[in-house]
Amino acid sequence: MRRMPISADPVIEVSGATVRFDGHTALDGVDFRMFAGEVHSLMGENGAGKSTLIKAITGALALDDGVIRLNGTAMRFSSPSDAQRVGIGAMYQEIDLLPNLTVAENIVLGREPRRWWGLDWGTMRRMAEDALSILGVQIDPTSILGTHSLAVQQLVAIARAISADVSVLVLDEPTSSLDLDEVAELFRVMRELTQRGVAILFISHFLDQVYEICDRVTVLRNGTLVGEYLTGELLRVDLVQKMLGRSISALSERSAPEVGAADNVLPYLSARGVSAGPGILDADLDLRPGEVLGFAGLLGSGRSELARALTGVEHLDAGTIVIAGQSTRLRSPRAAIAHGVVYSPENRRTEGIVGELSVLENITLSLQAERGVLRRIRTARQRELAASWVEALNIRPGDLDRPAGTLSGGNQQKVLLARLLALSPSALVLDEPTRGIDVNARIEIQRIVAELADNGLAVVYISAELEEVLRVSHRVAILRDGRIVDTVPSESLTVEALIALVARPDDE
Repeated sequence: MRRMPISADPVIEVSGATVRFDGHTALDGVDFRMFAGEVHSLMGENGAGKSTLIKAITGALALDDGVIRLNGTAMRFSSPSDAQRVGIGAMYQEIDLLPNLTVAENIVLGREPRRWWGLDWGTMRRMAEDALSILGVQIDPTSILGTHSLAVQQLVAIARAISADVSVLVLDEPTSSLDLDEVAELFRVMRELTQRGVAILFISHFLDQVYEICDRVTVLRNGTLVGEYLTGELLRVDLVQKMLGRSISALSERSAPEVGAADNVLPYLSARGVSAGPGILDADLDLRPGEVLGFAGLLGSGRSELARALTGVEHLDAGTIVIAGQSTRLRSPRAAIAHGVVYSPENRRTEGIVGELSVLENITLSLQAERGVLRRIRTARQRELAASWVEALNIRPGDLDRPAGTLSGGNQQKVLLARLLALSPSALVLDEPTRGIDVNARIEIQRIVAELADNGLAVVYISAELEEVLRVSHRVAILRDGRIVDTVPSESLTVEALIALVARPDDE
């Protein structure tokens, strides 16, 4: 049963919002409203204008035209601090915290309690503990944020957002790195906040989550408003079609891969008894040319840790890796690249894309590093190479000189893929390649992966979305507590069966 708004008047209302960047209109006369006591979703493809509207609401960006009203009063924000002072809190998709500071310092950043002698560290710690306890997170608030996993950092960012006294709370992709239990706990907190009259803007590319938690949805496309709808009255297929502006059948989503084509092919990469740090224990796997091997497991199961061990990012404590029939010790990512194994990390913003560099520079970065400083790739050759990948992967916009950080998440992921594929690898390890990107871009990435496998590339595919792992993979490796407990052909699994395998205790 849907919640009814606590007030008949919007707590926040945006009228005629227009934002232009260098002649490009990112928002064009958009109207938007939220009511106290509801969860509202903002939907649209990457580039639809969602992030621009969020930044305007939270004070990170000024409108060129239009007005924002809070409880009927017109507001002008010159910074996010202005928005926070009037009760608008936010957690952004890209976690903008300071990894060199403690968890407590990040949670109260900008609102630090002080005494006459300076910072009140005891009060700061208690404020952090209270915010974390609301989410059910048990970590030391005095620990350094950067020592924690990306998922924990995301929970800290959420704790920071809800720790202030807010009437409007913006959560941009808050569940992208969380497991099922953590998502359920977050939704519990969100429901409690709405009962206290908080209006929550929930941004997610997970349609199941949108329909589970949201009362209404506003759809944007190409910077314009498509419409506002009650989620209970809008079919999911209709929502996707409104986002894309065309029939969902036009996407021609790839069907499940054929299993067995690579069964008689010798593995390109094999691991036996691999252990690395506290996260991976005695893992065995075979990765064959022309197949996609999915990694499925709950948060903390060792998916990313194993990917990093296979690609030289993490050093092995025990075990052997055989590549193309040759036993090798991968002491660094450079060594893995020399053996034809490349890695796309989970966090493309901090470990993948260099946002300040151009699309061209990002695509040719690894290839130039492999050649060395003294063997510069000619500028004409760089442009020819980058342009070929922009066309092949349908990177949009196709401006080679545009800073890569200004592209949508899906196009940033494709730039990162282009950089790796320019190295002509034989094995590709993809960690959360579709995290935080829209439906259309997600399907494009999956289609590219399928084509790469069809052309003989060996692919490891990691995603927190088990349905996606099952759709893309030929076989699925089940990870629990740092071990691969089973490897199952995808054709023999349903999503429900895969969930059961992933969540089953080891003693069953």
